[in-house]
Amino acid sequence: MRGETDLARMLATMEPVLRPEEFGYGLIPGMAAIPAGLVPFATVREAEGLTVIAPCSALVRHGIAHRRGFACISLSVHSDLEALGLTAAFARALADAGLGANVIAGLHHDHILTSWDRREAALACLRALSRAP
Repeated sequence: MRGETDLARMLATMEPVLRPEEFGYGLIPGMAAIPAGLVPFATVREAEGLTVIAPCSALVRHGIAHRRGFACISLSVHSDLEALGLTAAFARALADAGLGANVIAGLHHDHILTSWDRREAALACLRALSRAP
């Protein structure tokens, strides 16, 4: 099923949801397997190995060195993979507020990893963008 493509509707209905746990980025070197029992939020295969994004508690439990300090905000709107403008709009709003946005697009939703320490500001920024005319 295709998702929403109208930018105004995507912004108005994006309904950002802040996940409660702190996230981190870890690396599983080379072609090593993901440790049994670790369920990553996302993975990215790079030349250096497999980047694993998961709650910090899970990365610690599995002995994976990681960079911590990220909040994950998921947008509830089902945006189409070919939709135009949504990422640019929320990235600009966050940048204007001095916040970074590392974006992961799933089949149905967009997920934003941003500063853990400023997570409430990021959530407020996204909610304000959703209410903007």
